[in-house]
Amino acid sequence: MDSPVKSGTVRERQQLTVGPPDGGYGWFILLACFLVFGLTFGVIKAFGVFYMEIHSYFEATATGTSWITSITVATIHCGAPMASALSARYSHRAVVMIGGLLSCVGMVAGAYAQNLVQLYITVGLLTGFGYALTWTPTVTMVGWYFEKRRPMANALASAGECIITFLFTPLFQLLVDHYSWRGAMLVLGGLQLNLCVCGMLLRPLNTPTKLPPKEVREEEGDLTLDALPQTKSSSEGTVEVTGKAQAQKARKAELWSKVLRYVDYTLITNPRFMVYSMFGVFAALGFFAPALFLVPYARSQGVEEYQATALVSISAVLDLTGRVFFGWVANLHLVEMVQQLTATVILLGIVLLLCPLASSFLELAAFSSAYGLVYGATVSIHITVLAEVVGVQRLGSALGFFMLIRSSGGLLGPPIAGFLIDKMSDYGTGFLMAGVALIISALFLLLLHQMNRRAQGSARKGHV
Repeated sequence: MDSPVKSGTVRERQQLTVGPPDGGYGWFILLACFLVFGLTFGVIKAFGVFYMEIHSYFEATATGTSWITSITVATIHCGAPMASALSARYSHRAVVMIGGLLSCVGMVAGAYAQNLVQLYITVGLLTGFGYALTWTPTVTMVGWYFEKRRPMANALASAGECIITFLFTPLFQLLVDHYSWRGAMLVLGGLQLNLCVCGMLLRPLNTPTKLPPKEVREEEGDLTLDALPQTKSSSEGTVEVTGKAQAQKARKAELWSKVLRYVDYTLITNPRFMVYSMFGVFAALGFFAPALFLVPYARSQGVEEYQATALVSISAVLDLTGRVFFGWVANLHLVEMVQQLTATVILLGIVLLLCPLASSFLELAAFSSAYGLVYGATVSIHITVLAEVVGVQRLGSALGFFMLIRSSGGLLGPPIAGFLIDKMSDYGTGFLMAGVALIISALFLLLLHQMNRRAQGSARKGHV
């Protein structure tokens, strides 16, 4: 006969999960994610200051220098599934702390690079992989801790990218002027250790989970075997061996279920997820090139260096405004989330296409303001849309696969823009390429919207 206590435990574990707290310790998770966004993508956006110095120091082409950023971005995307799997096997806290250490080592080693290839390996691969280990688990935990306030939470977390960009861009220029780009990169490496502090803040959300029926049956079998009375018959050895085998089988099933939560390869059979991933590929082509080439473009138009870096800070301030305001708008659910994302992506593409018309500091400041506002409106909700596409329970795995697929766009975007700049001898062509890529990406969002409408129509017919 089964133990009443253990049988009760099995029945309790079959209950529905307790919802996310939407607050409480979740605010500390949000703070950690805020800093992670800033110390990863915020640093990447402010890296345009280093671009000019490295470009002239090694006498390299725009294409060759842009590979540093593109390799970093691609490594973040490619490493996302591995970061998710490692978080499932060990813990989010440990993975993020290791990522912080790798980010520091890569940046410090890059300060001693003797050629571009060494920068590709250190800043590109090593620091990029460190960023992947910190960013993916932290964003996933925000999705676990927030449900009703998830759009606003994602917007506030991503605002860290804006604030750190605003602060770091003039700081990097000051450090470069006083200590050269190598000394500035050493200081940046030390700052990256703060990612380890972010990892220390992470704590798993302790809520009861609903086990699949198969796992429940296996656990009930284990409990039954554990509750069997001990006898001295010859069958005692058989029962003991069978019990150990069942327990081992249950542990394997539990581990496999946990890993599938992060590395769910069945997502590739989800048409809506694949369409959204294609949006991510083309959007990534246009997301990262403008931030990298804004300072060089301004300098090529005769704008002095501190005014050129101020453009990035202006963009960051409006970026923050766009993330918070449009994240709040998304929280009101006035329109479908995918419709709001489609509108902002199209506007962002149009703004980038207009950039080559700006030549003076005031005109570039107006462009930077418009670009920052619409960019913030776009990135504030794209993770929320992903959660709607696949469901929050599969967000960890979906985020990893989405980043992996999107990596091709992040890898090729800056070099393609750099190639066009080298051929045309005009930094404005890089912005034209980014604008066209973003408008193409919006077509996939329109397709996703139609697929959602058809699915909703089919569901209504099924209820009739």
